[in-house]
Amino acid sequence: MNTPSVTVSELPLAPQAAAPAPAAATRPLYWSVRRELWENRSLYLAPLAVAAVVLFGFSISTLTLPRRMRALPALDPAKQHAAVALPYSVVAALLLLTALLVGVFYCLDALHGERRDRSILFWKSLPVSDLTTVLAKASMPLVLLPALTFAIIVAAQLMMLALSTAVLLGNGASVAALWAQLPLFKMSLALLYALTAMALWHAPVYGWLLLVSGWARRATFIWAVLPPLAVCVVEKLAFSTTHVANLLGYRLIGCFTQGFDFKARQTGAVDPLAQITPGRLLSSPGLWLGLVAATVFLAAAIRLRRYREPI
Repeated sequence: MNTPSVTVSELPLAPQAAAPAPAAATRPLYWSVRRELWENRSLYLAPLAVAAVVLFGFSISTLTLPRRMRALPALDPAKQHAAVALPYSVVAALLLLTALLVGVFYCLDALHGERRDRSILFWKSLPVSDLTTVLAKASMPLVLLPALTFAIIVAAQLMMLALSTAVLLGNGASVAALWAQLPLFKMSLALLYALTAMALWHAPVYGWLLLVSGWARRATFIWAVLPPLAVCVVEKLAFSTTHVANLLGYRLIGCFTQGFDFKARQTGAVDPLAQITPGRLLSSPGLWLGLVAATVFLAAAIRLRRYREPI
């Protein structure tokens, strides 16, 4: 007796392991920027240290704040504003100078340091292009450092205002004059404009420093300063002119002469935004020529990093 053949229906195959989701696109620029922050803590520690010192000094000065505020109505409006806003302007100016110095010394070591400690061999083994690496390093003084400086300055000024308010209330004094003479929001807008103008105007300076950092084998500061200084000396001795020196000075402080009008007269309440001149800054040939020079310097730095070996 033949056993009827049983047609076994093909069982559905066990579900295959789900194909791995497409790997998230790597973000080499993002991680390169984070790497720069991890390796260069002075980018934020130096401004924080300066802010802490200024806040300590300001806290001591609040001992005489009630007496100074009681004498405030005897002054004219411009002097009242100057007396109240001066400490807030000082902390902003000191932190702007700190950010400039930190950016300069960071750029001088940005490409030279990885060649000196031979870590460039490791970083070049990763799938990160020289373009991405150099752009991440350039973004430190041009984008991230101004943003950090702005946040630290605003936080410090808010702490100063809170401390002043607490001292005045604790001594039974009115805080109306303090708040009336301190347009903190407008001061913050002017500060943001100043940081943006400085970053754009000093872009060729940072580009030149990165180029020197990628080229020099040692003494990057000397190599960065000596060539333009030598040109100034030769021009002075040969032609008795100072065109190059004037050009360098214009590159350092031109963001203030072009971006602000410090002679602008104001009537009534002092407006921090009345002195900014963004139209004049954006129409200045020096700004756009500087950005072109910065692009050339960065392109040269990228090419140098491609062929540079450890020191």
